[in-house]
Amino acid sequence: MNWTLEVVAVPVADLDRAKEFYGETLGFTVDLDQEVAPGVRIIQITPPGSRCSLSLLQGMPAFPGTREMAPGTLHGLQLCVTDIEAARDELVEAGVDVSPVMHVGPTGWEEGKGDTWNSFLTFADPDGNGWWVQEAPSELSER
Repeated sequence: MNWTLEVVAVPVADLDRAKEFYGETLGFTVDLDQEVAPGVRIIQITPPGSRCSLSLLQGMPAFPGTREMAPGTLHGLQLCVTDIEAARDELVEAGVDVSPVMHVGPTGWEEGKGDTWNSFLTFADPDGNGWWVQEAPSELSER
């Protein structure tokens, strides 16, 4: 049996602002924007080329045995690209506050590209949810 990661919940305070950031600023595809029950709205957004979507939620009760995440508390999700410098340029051009390209060196984080799988940048959404972007050597379908 395959266990595929296909949707990740992203806690946001303002769905319309998040939809604008992810959909318009970052250029992700808005797959769904629907009120699924009174007071419960879901926006599902997918990064270009990804098989995993983001679910922006408002009014959704916590699943039994879990607890809700507060907006801005999601950190460490990672997107992969094949050209980290081009990705950074796109984010800067879109007005996103993005870190320099960094890599892990002998003394910790160092500015600039590293070797294969060792080039990163970070940014945050308007709520403070933190994202990493990592350069991969090829598209996922080619690995």
